[in-house]
Amino acid sequence: MQITSVGHAGFHISTAAGTILCDPWVNPAYFASWVPFPDNTQLDWDALGNCDFLYVSHLHRDHFDAKHLADKINKDATVLLPDYPVPDLRRELEQLGFTKFFETENSVKHTITGAGGNELDIMIIALRAPADGPIGDSGIVVSDGETVCFNMNDARPVDMDVLHDAFGHVDIHLLQYSGAIWYPMVYDIPAKTKANFGKQKRQRGMDRARSYIEQVGATWVVPSAGPPVFLDDELRYLNDDRGDEGNIFPDQVVFLDQMELHGNNSGILMIPGSTVELHGKDLAELSHPVAPDSIYGDKAAYIEAMAQRFAPVLAAEKASWANEDDGPLLPRLKELFEPIMAQSDLICDGIGYSVALVMGDETVVLDFPKRLVREPVEGEGKQRYGFRIDPILVRTVLRDNEPDWVNTIFLSTRFTTWRIGGYNEFLYTFFKCLTDERIAYADGWFSEAHDDSASTELEGWEVQRRCPHLKADLSKFGVVEGNTLTCNLHGWQWDLESGRCKTSKGHELRSRKLDLPAN
Repeated sequence: MQITSVGHAGFHISTAAGTILCDPWVNPAYFASWVPFPDNTQLDWDALGNCDFLYVSHLHRDHFDAKHLADKINKDATVLLPDYPVPDLRRELEQLGFTKFFETENSVKHTITGAGGNELDIMIIALRAPADGPIGDSGIVVSDGETVCFNMNDARPVDMDVLHDAFGHVDIHLLQYSGAIWYPMVYDIPAKTKANFGKQKRQRGMDRARSYIEQVGATWVVPSAGPPVFLDDELRYLNDDRGDEGNIFPDQVVFLDQMELHGNNSGILMIPGSTVELHGKDLAELSHPVAPDSIYGDKAAYIEAMAQRFAPVLAAEKASWANEDDGPLLPRLKELFEPIMAQSDLICDGIGYSVALVMGDETVVLDFPKRLVREPVEGEGKQRYGFRIDPILVRTVLRDNEPDWVNTIFLSTRFTTWRIGGYNEFLYTFFKCLTDERIAYADGWFSEAHDDSASTELEGWEVQRRCPHLKADLSKFGVVEGNTLTCNLHGWQWDLESGRCKTSKGHELRSRKLDLPAN
């Protein structure tokens, strides 16, 4: 098996049964904020795009590059489709001209026949919670009978047993380790506090990746799926090129050092165009198109050179935004949001308060308890949660009928926000689900009862085994410090004495000190 990095979470897997192209991303994403790092525009995309199979893990724009898929990828390729309950990914690919789909069943091994009658075993682990990407995320396992590759990209599976039961030992593991969020950079909090939160977020992301590496136990590990590079002048501060411990976007070299610090020397550095040839556990060859030190040796200079090259591209992207003022936004937001609110009692009640959208000179209140979109009421004071967004961005997503503000505005980091109290998962789920189909699925998912009867022991505490957030196995992802439990899958925290979630509203944890009698 030969694996070539094509940038970010993208890989080209070559086997005797054919080639699989995974998550090819080239064009700037999220309102031109994110660009693949290192630069992958010089790869031979005509050759790479002439693949036999295409795998797109999910609809995040740094995985689903519609323009690149339309322009450069062979439409005769068979799409290896994750098993998602909402078929948005398939619909988007069909609109781009793809017609051949191999529909997988979640976490089930499938055998596909490729070139010369050769066979591949594949399994796609599909994550279906509303918080997993835009209505779904996934990872893929590929085996050619000699080598097993687990491309986890930025998915966060909660159960690795299904992987080992189906494929045994994994030879190479490709996974995310770096941040891919807007927290804490956009929050109205003191700079020192923001730096401390960023430092914690940075370390938690790497700790989570190391936890996955231990659970998978692969012979070789390739850190991938990030970080992006921020080339716009107003966003350049987000790049980890100044030795800032509070930066949430550490690069591959930083994480490989982190692995070695914890006694793991199995890491492989790959840049766009790097190729590794594997025969089972044996790494036969690793080659790079250029010396990696030409990128990481002076990262700031490399980013500056990229910024100059990409300046016309970013200018063209900005010129495509909805720059004309076509009147107040309140009527259009009312038309969009109120029908969604009316269909999502559980999510609206979970949000539980009003949220402000400050868009230039206009402020609109999303009154979730009353299911209304309205103007501010005199004397009601500052809302508990609010967003300051350039009205140009809002007009653009409205013009384009975007079903997901998280996957457009929020990941762009081109906004600021404030909140009083904890993170509200229901709120961001609402912003991901701006269609009838999505909101119906998300509301139904939250309404389902989950079994939390199983328990595990952690540092002298008995706690429910499954995380109240997204059901991660706390025996594997739970870390106890004092009276605080942290689930490293998403960094959520609980007070063990009370069971109260310290991260968000609700999501109480069942817990007790083992030297105390059960209630």
